[in-house]
Amino acid sequence: MTDTAAHPANDPANHPHHPHDPHHPHDPHDPQDPCPRAIALYERALREGGLDRQHAASLPCLLESGLLDPARQDPAAQDPTVQDPTVQDPARLTPVPPALVLHRLLRAAGDRVLRERRHSARLAEAFAPLTRIGGRSGTEADRSPAIRVVSGTGRINEAITGAMAGAVSELLCVQPNLHYSDSRGAAAQAVAMDRDQALLDRGGRIRTLYQHTQRQMPLVLARYEQLRGDAEARSLDEVTDRLIVVDRDVAFLPAGADGTVALEVRHPALVEFLAATFDRLWWQATPLYPQAVHRPSLNGVTPRQRAIAGLLVEGHTDAVIADRLGMNIRTARVHIAKLATTLGSESRAQLGYLIGRSGILDREA
Repeated sequence: MTDTAAHPANDPANHPHHPHDPHHPHDPHDPQDPCPRAIALYERALREGGLDRQHAASLPCLLESGLLDPARQDPAAQDPTVQDPTVQDPARLTPVPPALVLHRLLRAAGDRVLRERRHSARLAEAFAPLTRIGGRSGTEADRSPAIRVVSGTGRINEAITGAMAGAVSELLCVQPNLHYSDSRGAAAQAVAMDRDQALLDRGGRIRTLYQHTQRQMPLVLARYEQLRGDAEARSLDEVTDRLIVVDRDVAFLPAGADGTVALEVRHPALVEFLAATFDRLWWQATPLYPQAVHRPSLNGVTPRQRAIAGLLVEGHTDAVIADRLGMNIRTARVHIAKLATTLGSESRAQLGYLIGRSGILDREA
C-alpha cells in the first residue's frame, strides 16, 4: 500500500492555498485586526522566543499590528559569550507580550467607535440645515426630511411611538447608564414597554445594549421579566450615547445633554452607519438576556476592576473613569482602592506599574 502522506503533493505545507504558505497572497485588511496567518505565526514566535524576519516578510500585519518588534540590540549583550539570538541577531523579530498587544488593539477599537460617534454628530450637524433645500419642494421636504430635530420629551416619545407603530422587523437600542436609574428612566421604560411588546407580538425582535453597571439594575431585570418574545440584551463597559434604530429605516439619537432634544434620522446612509456601529458593539458585548454570561474574576480582580485598570493605565482621572463606565465617582474610587489593595499598591504611580506587571489586561473584561 502506498504511503500517501509521504507524497509531496499531499503535504498541506506545499498546497498553494495553505494558510501558512509564505507565497500565498496576503489579502489587505485593517492592521488593527490581525489575520489568522499572523496570529498563528505570532503564537509560534511566543513559543520559540522569536521569529526569523524572512518568515514574516509575506505578512506585513505582524509588524503593523504590533505583534512583533525588531530584535533590539542591547549594548550589555555585545559580549561574544552571550548567545541569545533574539537580542543579537538583527534578522530576528521578537514577540510583544500578549497583554500589551491586546490592550493596544482594544484601545484602538474604542478609539474607532469614538471617531464614528463624532463623525455621526458632525454629519448630523452639517446636514440638518440642508435638509430643507435642494431639488424638492418645501412641502415635500417638511413631510419626510432626512434629519428632523424633535424638541420636548413628549414629542420625542410620540415620534418614536409613531415609527414603532409601523415596524415589523427589529428594534436596536443602546441604553447607557446615564439617567437610567432615575425617575426619567422609569418613566421612559413605562412608555416603551407597550410599544416594544407590540413589536414582539408582530414577530419582530429587540436587541438592547447596556453598560455592565446596569446588569443587576432592578429596572433592567424587570423589563425582561415582562417582555414576551424575541428580546435579547448584552452589556459592555462603555457604550455610545442613547440610540434607537427602527427596522434600519429610521434612527433616533440625542441632540443635547439634557435629553429634551433629539434627531430623527431617515437618511439611508446615516441610518445604516448607525446600525453598523451597533452591530460591531453587539458582537463585542457580554450576553445578559435570555442567557446571562457571568464574567469571571482573574486573580482576585473583578471584570469591573479590569475595565478601570485599562483606563488607569491610559492616564484618565477618577471623574473620567466614572463617566465612561457609567458609575458615580465615589463608586469608581472604591473600585480603585480595592484594586490597589489587591495588587499591593501604595500610590497611584505604583498602581499603574503593578497593573502592567500583573497581566490582568491579558484578557478582555
